[in-house]
Amino acid sequence: MQITAALVGAMTIAGIGGVVRGATGFGGAMVMTPVLSVLLGPITAVIGALLLETFAAFPMLRDAARKAHWRTILPICVVACLTAPLGAWLLSTLDALLARRAIAATVLVFALVLLTGIRYRGKQRLGTSMALGATSGALVGATSVGAPPVILYLLASSDPPDVTRANLTLFVTIISLAALGALFWRGMLDGPNSLMALLLSPFYLGGVWLGSRLYGKLDATSMRRWTLIFLLVVSTVVLAL
Repeated sequence: MQITAALVGAMTIAGIGGVVRGATGFGGAMVMTPVLSVLLGPITAVIGALLLETFAAFPMLRDAARKAHWRTILPICVVACLTAPLGAWLLSTLDALLARRAIAATVLVFALVLLTGIRYRGKQRLGTSMALGATSGALVGATSVGAPPVILYLLASSDPPDVTRANLTLFVTIISLAALGALFWRGMLDGPNSLMALLLSPFYLGGVWLGSRLYGKLDATSMRRWTLIFLLVVSTVVLAL
């Protein structure tokens, strides 16, 4: 494969996304997908982000499955898996420019919500879990970015931090796999798109490793704030292109 400016840019943003993911525990797809949608196209960007997030989560799955509160996450995951094909259909049918802007708009909204500190304050109910799962599944299938509503919902629980982290790890992995399955069914998970994710994986996983080393050495609150500001700037630029 020829080394182009787009490919170098994709490798760079994959590394940055990995550092953010490793240092903060979230945001890998949110950092990567808007930029990759400009450099490589929205379909390649979504598939690449989903594959890279899944690769990064695999080493944590065994421990997460043991600690997770399945009663909490199972309804969310089941409904999300059912609506992921809707998102994949949207991604396959939308005009490339419209899909790119939809990705950027989704990141912009979620970054604003997270930056303003909005939190879910109600009780965890089955109906709420299913509604959030349905929304998240469709968004992940269409944009690779759909976890923030569920993240805010799960963070409001009384579960210990290690249980909440396990819940989030399993949720993100399960819906990513469901979305990838839906994209495969629609014929979009082809050789070139998968190959791009493999090419970017050393940079992303290396970034995750570096970010995990920085965790605890940097101020977590400042890191999250600057990450969200970066996401606001990037998504606004992508919307304007």
